[in-house]
Amino acid sequence: SAHIDRLFESNNRIGEQANNLTIALRGSGKAQGAWGELILERTLQAAGLRPGHEYDAQEHYAGENDSRAQPDVVVHLPGDRHLIIDSKVSLIHHSAYNTAEHEAARTMAAEQHCGSVRAHIRNLAERNYQTLYGLNSIDFVIMFLPFESAFMLAISRDDKLWEQAWQRNVLLVSPSTLLFVLRTVASLWQQERQ
Repeated sequence: SAHIDRLFESNNRIGEQANNLTIALRGSGKAQGAWGELILERTLQAAGLRPGHEYDAQEHYAGENDSRAQPDVVVHLPGDRHLIIDSKVSLIHHSAYNTAEHEAARTMAAEQHCGSVRAHIRNLAERNYQTLYGLNSIDFVIMFLPFESAFMLAISRDDKLWEQAWQRNVLLVSPSTLLFVLRTVASLWQQERQ
């Protein structure tokens, strides 16, 4: 349908912009994080979700033992349920993979990239976002890899990565897969309003 075509076109534009900035962002972890959050916001809006309505970004929540947490995005679902999304950018080894001149260097960079993604999964699982007060979160958290090619490299080189993430209650997504999750959320809200 035309609507799906527009979503794909929007996602492709986001992906192209992301890839164009990969080299510029390589040196700064803070800049990479900010860019990942921007791609996340654009993906939310491309799916028809509105800040302050169907989702909130960078809100603080109280956790156990007086801890505080700030997920990148909390998506509101009908029935007062919540979906937590955290953007994780892994570009250093991905970039090394793309620029490597020899197969051995490419293999090493790919393994390091997968290791970096695994570390992000572990870190996210250990945050226990599901226990935050004021949130009725579903049982998993979404880990968003904002660069489609970095996502594809990770899951193509480690075919157990997605499953291992899921066993830790982390759903690994790229811009294109997240877009379909968010379109489902937008549909649920549309049905709720009707």
